[in-house]
Amino acid sequence: MLMVRDKAFYRLLLRLALPLALQNVITYSVGLADNIMVGRLGELALSGAYVSNQLQNLLHMLVMGLSAAMLVLGTQFWGKRDIAGVKSVVAIALKFGFAAGLLLFIVTLLTPSGVLGLFTDDAAVKTEAMRYFSIIRYTYIFFCVTQVLIASMRCVETVRIGMVLSLMTFAVNVSLNYILIFGKLGAPALGLRGAAIATLAARVLEAVIMMVYVRLVDKKLMLRLRDILRGGRDLLGRFFRYGFPVILGDIFWGINLAVQGAIMGRLGATALASVSIANVIFSIMGVVVYGTAGATAIIVGKTVGAGDITRLRAYVKTLQVIFVIIGVISGVAIYMTRYLVPLIYDLEPETLAMVRSFILVLSVMVVGTAYQMSSLTGIVRAGGATHFVLVNDLIHIWGFVIPAASLAAFVFHAPPVVVFALLKSDQLLKCIVAVIKVNRFRWVRNLTLDKQPAKAAAG
Repeated sequence: MLMVRDKAFYRLLLRLALPLALQNVITYSVGLADNIMVGRLGELALSGAYVSNQLQNLLHMLVMGLSAAMLVLGTQFWGKRDIAGVKSVVAIALKFGFAAGLLLFIVTLLTPSGVLGLFTDDAAVKTEAMRYFSIIRYTYIFFCVTQVLIASMRCVETVRIGMVLSLMTFAVNVSLNYILIFGKLGAPALGLRGAAIATLAARVLEAVIMMVYVRLVDKKLMLRLRDILRGGRDLLGRFFRYGFPVILGDIFWGINLAVQGAIMGRLGATALASVSIANVIFSIMGVVVYGTAGATAIIVGKTVGAGDITRLRAYVKTLQVIFVIIGVISGVAIYMTRYLVPLIYDLEPETLAMVRSFILVLSVMVVGTAYQMSSLTGIVRAGGATHFVLVNDLIHIWGFVIPAASLAAFVFHAPPVVVFALLKSDQLLKCIVAVIKVNRFRWVRNLTLDKQPAKAAAG
């Protein structure tokens, strides 16, 4: 049987995926609003904000790695209703998340110009970027704490708080952007600095709200400060044995995005502005893909932890069909945004043409993203085979994507759209690996057990 007939499965998938998708819509809408408002200041300001956010993207991937590692273990402990195990895993992730945000903040205080120089050699862009960067670095610690706490709630199937929090953040950020960038309601017109201040205010607010929710509202995990300070030692070894590949994979993915930003940054301000717009549009239109992948990880982790392998096999076959359907629909939706860009942005003809060509590339690549990313991170990694996804990413990204794009850009001087397509080509290439790996079912590992059964540990 290809499709599961259990209606409870589809209800659970929707209950988890829709809030995650809506949260992503709201989160990326903040980025779109920033893009549109900063874009009114000119393409130089847009490029400066893009460059400044490259380090944030790297931190984002590190924290997402920590959160994903926590989810892999946490959902499996939740599947067997081991609350103490979930708390221990959350404590580890919070400590390391806080440390990462603090370290990056210190580095950017000591050498801000050196950090920006990694992503662009354009003096005018660097000068503009510094206006934004000098403020946005204060958001790092708040961001890390918030994201780990949101992920801790996902471990116990509480996903709506992330959506509600994102909605509140959106309202605050967009309102302050409008006031501080353009000098409305009696405030000074701060331009790019105003956008950074608005983001900082939103980050502080969401961190405070999330801490209050975890302490006073949540009744599943009931996490307390003492759990964070004292917990985690018993599972530290297991966390890094199975979680480190996940963390490392997301770190390398963040480095990959930073390198991609650096490559595109060498192609000029027009290419930088175009890729910034195209990526924001892709992020918003692809939210269902990421929401489904996130929901899949929770379902698969919980089912593996509960030891129900028969049900797991049925779920996985059904999910693969759903991934492909979502990918095709998302591709059509992204393609249609080519006609909306001039209604949203005031762009030069050359920039508009480049944005449209980038969107065309992304409308194809999202089909691959929907299948391979959801399969490899939502099924294989959540099922316990954490090393495989890391190795697969390293081979595709550093063995092909980055070298091919670098050669195209700097040796053959190919058009930006060709370079961009090469940078996204792994989304299709990984599908072949995903089909084979997922359907062999040798990735199932119950990480809550001290010893793996010989059959489940294979692969």
